[in-house]
Amino acid sequence: MGPNIIIVDDHKMFLEGLLGILQKEKNFNILFTANTGANVVKYLEINDPKTVQLVVTDISMPEVDGIELNQLIKKKYPSVKVLVVSMHHDPVKISTLINDKVDGYVPKNAEKEELLLAINTILGGKKYFSDSIKKVYSNSIFNDESITVAPLTKREKEVLTLIAQEHTTQEIADKLFLSKHTVESYRKNLIAKLDVRNLAGLTKQAIKMGLVE
Repeated sequence: MGPNIIIVDDHKMFLEGLLGILQKEKNFNILFTANTGANVVKYLEINDPKTVQLVVTDISMPEVDGIELNQLIKKKYPSVKVLVVSMHHDPVKISTLINDKVDGYVPKNAEKEELLLAINTILGGKKYFSDSIKKVYSNSIFNDESITVAPLTKREKEVLTLIAQEHTTQEIADKLFLSKHTVESYRKNLIAKLDVRNLAGLTKQAIKMGLVE
């Protein structure tokens, strides 16, 4: 039997297309398909992870996304390889995945031949990144594109500054005469707008923007 592969994507048509391509390859064995990273996490917890050679995943998915899934696999199951197949050409997401030791990244519009080349390269113990992904990554390093962000309103900057200064939601609400619910909404919007994943990411952006020391 060939290598065992798990495919995860919340778009049914793409998942089925990927499944169709890989099932035609005689040396691949599709162990499991899922529509969220959470299902893959459960599968790896229940089954022997040594039976899984590769997880092919999208990035944007409900519950556990591809970035979190890769982090978890690399931490708990380092022998399992991860290939991201995504529409995203976002420098922050690409940099995060590379820093988290993802094994490969190809865009969803890649040719079938490149997808198979990526899978075989990764299963052979090497990493594979499409040229378009490498270009975005190198541009973000040399031009610092990853920190170009949408302009923030005066109130958003105030909330971000207080978050970076480690004030609690209640303290921020009291200082700015807002409800806790409104502060929570600002926090969620800032995470989305600045394309970060948590409060630590917001603090880093606040420092980059010169809002705090």
